[in-house]
Amino acid sequence: MKIIPIMSAKFILLVSSLMLMVYSTSNKEVDTVVEENIIVLVKYKAQPDKGITAISELTKLIEKVKQEPHFITVKLLVDPKDDTNILLHEEWNDASYYNGEHMNTSHLQEFISNSRDFLTGPPEISFWKIENEFKK
Repeated sequence: MKIIPIMSAKFILLVSSLMLMVYSTSNKEVDTVVEENIIVLVKYKAQPDKGITAISELTKLIEKVKQEPHFITVKLLVDPKDDTNILLHEEWNDASYYNGEHMNTSHLQEFISNSRDFLTGPPEISFWKIENEFKK
């Protein structure tokens, strides 16, 4: 059995430690680069007798939003008992984009300006993370 000199053992330990640090750091970097999708719930209230107009205008807006980067999906939901209650269920893969560039797009700014004619005020917006997803 050959005994490794103490200097060589320290060198091997140092190299092993560095390799372990590089491996764990590189895995952490991958984790921080990959962002989870966000769910955005946007709750609108249309003016009385303007529910159909609001739905139509939102549909036109969504057709433009679908072309944006980081967009995944949107569901336009309407209260079956009151068409002035409208909810968008949106999924995006970049919260920073949604809160920045998306909010400043010309089509969204135009919608906001025109919405005074059919909405009661600004929407209620909330952000959610997907904890778990259950499918059949």
